[in-house]
Amino acid sequence: MIYGAMKFSIGGSLKLAFRPWVEGLENIPERGPAILASNHLSFSDSFFLPAVLDRKVTFIAKAEYFTAPGVKGRLTAAFFKGVGQLPVDRSGARGAGEAAIKAGIQVIESGGLFGIYPEGTRSPDGRLYRGKPGGLARVALATGAPVIPVAMIDTEKIQPPGQVVPKLMRPGIRIGKPLDFSRYQGMDGDRFILRSVTDEVMYEIMKLSGQEYVDIYATAAKRQIAEEAKAKAEEAKRDRKQPPAADESASADGNATADKDRAADENRTERSGA
Repeated sequence: MIYGAMKFSIGGSLKLAFRPWVEGLENIPERGPAILASNHLSFSDSFFLPAVLDRKVTFIAKAEYFTAPGVKGRLTAAFFKGVGQLPVDRSGARGAGEAAIKAGIQVIESGGLFGIYPEGTRSPDGRLYRGKPGGLARVALATGAPVIPVAMIDTEKIQPPGQVVPKLMRPGIRIGKPLDFSRYQGMDGDRFILRSVTDEVMYEIMKLSGQEYVDIYATAAKRQIAEEAKAKAEEAKRDRKQPPAADESASADGNATADKDRAADENRTERSGA
């Protein structure tokens, strides 16, 4: 009931303001379980996708969104529950991975649509990164549910990091045909099978999105980008503090001496001419 009200208010507002275009809606089953595996470009992905579907989609969100204190915390928790988000406790030996798998299996066993981002985090630069083989593949192989690849298009351009006011433009959503991995059901303990399933899904997402594919994890790419930015900042800081090089100082001194000699010669010439 809360989800319906949220979908009507938030989803309706998103569709009215941004007018997202959609391809492949016919690939979403009218009933029964399925896994929606999407690329992840923006925080808004979890709102645009449910907004264009008739069925409820359940994503996972970090538990901190549901446990923050105060009025703001309660409102935040109510919002995330209302839009179909499930809290995931990231504590424990294996953190969010195991919690996400359990949550996904519960959604599938109840006959629902489970939304997941195989990259594990938002893309730092708009490219498509390597999928993590844990959550997506293990839920698919444990339940036998079909995996439907989804591509979000241009959602990262609506509100880039640091931009407060979103840009009014039309994002897109492409929904691919369901992928059947029932031939691997029960083999969720085989890491090679998990990798193969994940790579197949990522390949379909790449075809739908048209993104450049990078065969590293997005978390590693974020660390690399942060380290490069830090190194550049430190280099610029050193350059501002560093005194002129010795050869530059010598050259400057030599030029100054030459200028003085020329001036003295000119003065002597003027006096002798007088």
